Amino acid sequence: MISFNENLKKISLIEVLFVIILSYLLIFSLNFFQIVALDNDIINLLILLFFFIKLRGSISDLKSDASSIFSAISFREILVLVLLNILFSYGMLYLSNYLVHSVPIDGYLSFLIPSKSINNNFVGIFSLISVVLISPLAEESLFRGIFLNKLKLVVPVTFAVMISSLLFASLHSFGGIISAFVFGMCMAILYLKTDNILVPILAHFINNLLSEVIYHLDYSDLLFANDIVMVFVSGLAIVSFIVLFKFIKINLKNIY
Repeated sequence: MISFNENLKKISLIEVLFVIILSYLLIFSLNFFQIVALDNDIINLLILLFFFIKLRGSISDLKSDASSIFSAISFREILVLVLLNILFSYGMLYLSNYLVHSVPIDGYLSFLIPSKSINNNFVGIFSLISVVLISPLAEESLFRGIFLNKLKLVVPVTFAVMISSLLFASLHSFGGIISAFVFGMCMAILYLKTDNILVPILAHFINNLLSEVIYHLDYSDLLFANDIVMVFVSGLAIVSFIVLFKFIKINLKNIY
């Protein structure tokens, strides 16, 4: 039986690029002509819809892929990798926050740091669903399932991992580009080690869920307002980066 993962690999790159360009043009046009205000979360939703339509005949094969999700890697390994990436991402956020506020004309750079403001309950709920559920499904299918697999056919695997991770990182804000690049490389390695798209999807889901929980529980901005906490987390971020660097270096050598 051909797995869901194998059917994902067969999707044409031209089709995917067409859907991405069309989605961006649609969002831009609706916003430009002030028909309705939409953000980039809708693009992930449209991409996910495209994958659903293309793979609707393979949904039943998800059962076999799900049953083997921990055959090549344990849940504990996935969780540790996610926690290391979250700690490293906070280190990068501290650094970007420092750089933004060190620039005299920080008004030009303030948009680079994410805000906690939410306009209404509906937008907040949709944003949460998008970050925790839609983004992992759409982005892993796109960047690892499509881009990484297509790049592997024309360039060495290491370059395919780096390029697909750079594309993934380019969608993130100033404070998250480097950490998103590292996270993307980790997700690519998980995918290549297991050949199961559900593994990076699960890791991405856990990462976004934990990040959102921490983000919303920290209502007093303790992680960014308390110097002692910031120094402690920064230290953990440095250690996390060292461990992640070794993980990436070792695994890239063993993946062909």
